[in-house]
Amino acid sequence: MRLCLCLVLISASPALANDGFGGLSATGLTFGQTEAVAMEEERLFIGIDRVTVDYVFRNTTGRDVTGEVIFPLPPIGVWAGYEGMMNLPEDLSQPDLVGFTATVDGQPVAVAIDRIAVVQENWESATPAEQYDTPGREVTADLERLGIPLALDWVALRELLLSFPEEKRNEVAALGLAEYYEGDAAQDIPPDVWGAWSIVTRYHWTQTFRAGKELRIGHSYTNRPPGGLFYWSEPPEDYQQALVDQYCIDAATSRAMAKALESPGGDEYGNYGTAFYLSYVLRTANSWAGPIGRFSLTLDKGDPGNVISLCAEGVRKTGPTTFVIEKTDYTPGRDLEVLVVQPMPKE
Repeated sequence: MRLCLCLVLISASPALANDGFGGLSATGLTFGQTEAVAMEEERLFIGIDRVTVDYVFRNTTGRDVTGEVIFPLPPIGVWAGYEGMMNLPEDLSQPDLVGFTATVDGQPVAVAIDRIAVVQENWESATPAEQYDTPGREVTADLERLGIPLALDWVALRELLLSFPEEKRNEVAALGLAEYYEGDAAQDIPPDVWGAWSIVTRYHWTQTFRAGKELRIGHSYTNRPPGGLFYWSEPPEDYQQALVDQYCIDAATSRAMAKALESPGGDEYGNYGTAFYLSYVLRTANSWAGPIGRFSLTLDKGDPGNVISLCAEGVRKTGPTTFVIEKTDYTPGRDLEVLVVQPMPKE
């Protein structure tokens, strides 16, 4: 049975683009020694502007295990800023895009940040889970050899690629890193280039799990989901059926969304609002040994003017603004996808 909630979430929305803005799906921690370390507990909090996770791990073996704990962001296309507004910091030169922090047994831990470059075919049609499972063909070494920085400033990268001599341009194109366009002088269209690679940012640190011992790890970061201008009709139109299926929008939630977005006064916004598409890749938990012993997900609703829809079972209201999903011996079979609809602000 699929349960669709009509909740609300607190929101700090970025400025609207004409149609939509890109963002990031959220993932969990991964670790190489999956046969030795079990995830006994995961407590996950998700809001539009914040994600917080607390874990309890246990080394189930008789020996210490040391390895890298890794939190990866999904790939960000280097030309994404050209395609439309991104829900990212204005300063893309900084290495930390989400303000990631981590603790081990309650104490802050130093987190290293690195970036790799990948080329992923069929990027636009890939789901968040597919983007995580197969981030693409790594091209970091190719970029470094060609003198192309691991940056997200598409304006500077465009100028750099256009400055390359013909032989180097041909190599860039042959590697699938970019497409060059000759332009049309007669139509006053200058030459141009389109970068095809993406940047994956990874947060990680070396961690020792003591033999037979419990270890508590927590991490928190700014949530930067995609979204944009949103319209909803009741009953849903044919083209909206994909959203109905993806987010389990039942009749009651559909009516709530339409009501939240209606503008009886016929103001300049019409029946529009903002949508946020929150994703969380739960299946990274399957990289640890066995199922999650105890799992809980908390959604904080906040402003009663917003409406949220998702596919879930066993949802329990725990307070005026919180809803909780709890599982025991949980092996996630699908990732979490949440639609949050926010009315236009009223002056």
